[in-house]
Amino acid sequence: MDYTTTSIEDVLSSLSVDPSRGLGEEEAKRRLEIYGPNRSKEEKKPSLAKTFLLQLKSPLIYVLFLATAIMVGVSVYESVKNGFDFFGVGDWPDVLIVLSVILLNAIIGTIEERKAMASVDALKRLSSPESLVLRGGERKKVRSESLVPGDILFLEEGDRVGADARLLFADNLKADESLLSGESLAVEKDASAPLKPGIPVLEARNMVFSSTIVTYGRGVGVVVGTGANAEIGKIASSILETKEEEGPLEKEMGHLGKTLGFLCLIVVLITLLLEIVWLLIRGQGGNAESYIEAVLSAIALAVAAIPEGLVAVIGIVLSLGSSRLAKQNAIVKKASRTETLGAIDVVCSDKTGTLTENRMSVAYFYANGNIHQTGEDSGNAGLDLAKGMALCSNATLEEGVSGDPMEVGLLGFALRFDIHKKTLFEAVPRLKERPFDSQRKRMSVLVKENGIPVAYTKGALDEILPRCPDLSEKERGRILEFAKKLASKAFRVLALAKKEGDISLSEEGMTFLGFVALYDPPRKEAGPAVEALRGAGVRTIMITGDHADTALSIARNLGIAKEESEVMTGKDFAALGFDEQATLVERVSVFARVSPSDKVDIVKALKANGHVVAMTGDGVNDAPALKAADVGIAMGKNGTDVARQSADMVLADDNFATIEKAVREGRTIYANVRKSVHFLLASNLAEILSMCLLILVGLPAPFLAIHLLWINLLTDSLPSIALGMGKPSDDVMKEAPRKKNASLFSNRGWRKILFASLFLALSSLLAYLSGFWMNGIFDYGTISSLPSGHPVLIEARTMAFTGLALAELMTMLSMNAGKESIFSRKRQKNGMILLSVLLGVGLQLLVIEIPVFRDLFSTSYLNLGEWGIVVLTSLAPLLLHEAMVWLRKAKRPQRAAAEES
Repeated sequence: MDYTTTSIEDVLSSLSVDPSRGLGEEEAKRRLEIYGPNRSKEEKKPSLAKTFLLQLKSPLIYVLFLATAIMVGVSVYESVKNGFDFFGVGDWPDVLIVLSVILLNAIIGTIEERKAMASVDALKRLSSPESLVLRGGERKKVRSESLVPGDILFLEEGDRVGADARLLFADNLKADESLLSGESLAVEKDASAPLKPGIPVLEARNMVFSSTIVTYGRGVGVVVGTGANAEIGKIASSILETKEEEGPLEKEMGHLGKTLGFLCLIVVLITLLLEIVWLLIRGQGGNAESYIEAVLSAIALAVAAIPEGLVAVIGIVLSLGSSRLAKQNAIVKKASRTETLGAIDVVCSDKTGTLTENRMSVAYFYANGNIHQTGEDSGNAGLDLAKGMALCSNATLEEGVSGDPMEVGLLGFALRFDIHKKTLFEAVPRLKERPFDSQRKRMSVLVKENGIPVAYTKGALDEILPRCPDLSEKERGRILEFAKKLASKAFRVLALAKKEGDISLSEEGMTFLGFVALYDPPRKEAGPAVEALRGAGVRTIMITGDHADTALSIARNLGIAKEESEVMTGKDFAALGFDEQATLVERVSVFARVSPSDKVDIVKALKANGHVVAMTGDGVNDAPALKAADVGIAMGKNGTDVARQSADMVLADDNFATIEKAVREGRTIYANVRKSVHFLLASNLAEILSMCLLILVGLPAPFLAIHLLWINLLTDSLPSIALGMGKPSDDVMKEAPRKKNASLFSNRGWRKILFASLFLALSSLLAYLSGFWMNGIFDYGTISSLPSGHPVLIEARTMAFTGLALAELMTMLSMNAGKESIFSRKRQKNGMILLSVLLGVGLQLLVIEIPVFRDLFSTSYLNLGEWGIVVLTSLAPLLLHEAMVWLRKAKRPQRAAAEES
């Protein structure tokens, strides 16, 4: 049934309800069971188990599982070969370590996502409205989620409408429907509005809609739509059907996992081929056992070469970033999306409540022939004006804020003169009211002041001035001139007049008292945040339902736009073709009078141009745009549940400045992830190169599998976590945003990794060969024929093992410093780096100096000379970094001089 075009009698009949008694409690319970709770359809939350399992959905995890399966196979084979000894031989400790890494990553990811869900739920519980209904002939308050079709709903100023309702009665009723329509002005309601077929439901004046706010008047309606059948519920259902896209880092990690899997396969094949070639050269080709050992050796190398800690490190870095963001009032629902914040180069922001304070405030007032700025010492010039405005206000401020925002602003103005509404109304009681209507554009009240009836009339200046004969033409001209200037700057002007003894409220022959100029002031933090984002290469676009003049004035104040040419209405934008829209979004910074579909088109046009777009919103109408954006940002305080569900991030304080903090943190997180990944891959590639180079020339492997696993899980993982804990650098917001298609390996990333890994490999091989040379062994034949347990080979491996472990710690120091010297004050400050170095060195000393660990790791004691070689080779990466920093600085003056010439 179309309740907008059906008569009230037929509506009540179809719902089987008597408007004088309402539904009975039993009938309400029965209908609640039929229709269900009055809640919008929500995205089904995954269970704890499913959340945990989703953490394992990654190609990198799949590679680790494959590696584990291979290690299990190898261990079973070795155990069977040694008389079913499943404890003394095999790689079982390695299997447990890798499984522990996978488990740790899944637990951390699960904890962070559940924490984000809990934070969003907590915000939702803060807004659990109640509704006043008629049940069994009695008025009673019930939770809005228990409303059912047929409930008789009472509406008062300040109420949040609990469900869609057809109006039975409306007395100057107005509703703020911006959450649905985007229209910032309150909509007038009329229970007896003409029943015209074909009018969109949301434009029906005889309906009120769930989640909208009553800003003026009162009314009574019968509930016709709840839950998913309400207009807000229908929109929510359609939005939740949209499939969520993977974030850039998720895609890249998937690609990296596949790449690593492929590389491991290549390593296995190359190593196996080399092993077989050398078996044939040495005349051992007829020994089947030798072939099996060659296969196992190749597999062990591939398994050890996988950066087991990579998944856990990335998970920890992202989780730490999410925690830091939450402390700054930015709740990221999925940890993997935190790094996307750093790629944002356009922020599309709503005006009201995000860039502005979402409250009307009197900035200027005209009284006693002069214009005054609020807050400046004006004596008692505005006293009568403030008192009259307060008498005309139906809002409340001292006992909870409710009512039309402009009327609340008038009460705030009165408080500046120490006029409190409650005390004022006790001294000057209201006798009668002539409500505001859109035709008259004014409202009047009759009060008893000092025993005399006095009428006060508040309204539009052009309606008040003609009814005030006390003004001269000159003064009238001055008033209009002042008002025109203020209106051009987006101030809303309200005038006030009074007349003693006007019991009939004729609104004629009045005395002009003055006018006030109100506006929704910009947040103090918004301007600096816009400027900081601009300095970081991030452009801010204002999207609002307000008029173009109002939007431009605020945009100028905040530094978003300067010229009228930078402003466009949603209607004009919608009339363009997509190519024209894509061109215009590059120069238009303010979009006014926009519809929900306009917001989506703006986002799509920006994304088509290669931008990474963030979109803010609080209403149901904003949800499609939040979904369309790369990063949807919902308001936590004043946002709807649908907006919060559609968004990637929720601002707990509804503050634009928090977005700037989130971008800063997002860039830091990405930089930390990038450094950690580069460090891990360079370290593991160095291990592969070291092994392959020696196998290629037929020399014994410089490392055992347990050596590589030790370096991967302890010497690598702890430093990479420390790299991921870096704080924002001073220059992070001075850099341009990274490109949309940029990867972790952009800007010569792979070249840097290859160079670092090659240098690490050469330094470790130098330490390895030095172990033979210091023992007087220089010829190839002797070295290549040394058995696995030979003391000199163990000593050489110990030097290579220790040299590589310490060299990787030095590489971490250089990567943390970036383009600066490790001694520079400009480098990123990170206390965890020093701690991880000390811990890494200490752990490495354990496996060399403690006998039980020497036996476990097959290492040997090193003398002073051998330690000297190890220290020198391990410092090589750090010395190289410092040399390159010096060369870069030396070239700067030469480059500057060349540019000048």
